[in-house]
Amino acid sequence: MNKYESVIIINPSLEEQGIKDVITKFTDLINGNGKVENVEEIGRKKLAYEIKKHSEGYYAVYTFEANPEFITELERIYRITDDIMKFITIRKED
Repeated sequence: MNKYESVIIINPSLEEQGIKDVITKFTDLINGNGKVENVEEIGRKKLAYEIKKHSEGYYAVYTFEANPEFITELERIYRITDDIMKFITIRKED
C-alpha cells in the first residue's frame, strides 16, 4: 500500500451538516479500501478563480494509505459527487 494525500473542495453553499456528511462519506470509503491517517478540515477559503459560480470553497485534506487501484475508483466517485467542486490526489514519497 502506498501513502496518498487528497485535497477536496466542497461546495460552500451546503449547510454545516451537509459538509460533515460529505467528509464522513469519503472517510468511510477510504477506510473501506485502505486506512485514513488524518483528515484535516481547513475550512472555508477564498478561491483564486470562480468554480461553478462560487468564489470560495470548503477545503478538506485526507492523508491515507491505499492500493494504487483504489485511487482510480476514488477519483471517479469524486467526479460524480455533485458537492465536490475540485479535487487532487497525489502519492506521497516515503
